[in-house]
Amino acid sequence: MCKKQINRIKVVLAERGKTNRWLANELDKNETTVSRWCTNDAQPTLETLSKIAEVLGVEITDLLQKSNPQS
Repeated sequence: MCKKQINRIKVVLAERGKTNRWLANELDKNETTVSRWCTNDAQPTLETLSKIAEVLGVEITDLLQKSNPQS
């Protein structure tokens, strides 16, 4: 079974040259939590997603996978 990709946090971190550890420190979160977001095993709250966008200097929509109506 293929895991559904909901967020693009991992991609945006890579584009910005940042690591999971850096994001965890910026948000005062556990590195394991951030790792689970990056692998789409868990999803951050909307409030946290907003904070992630802020620290990465992107829009919230840049952190979300575009839905594919054909799937």
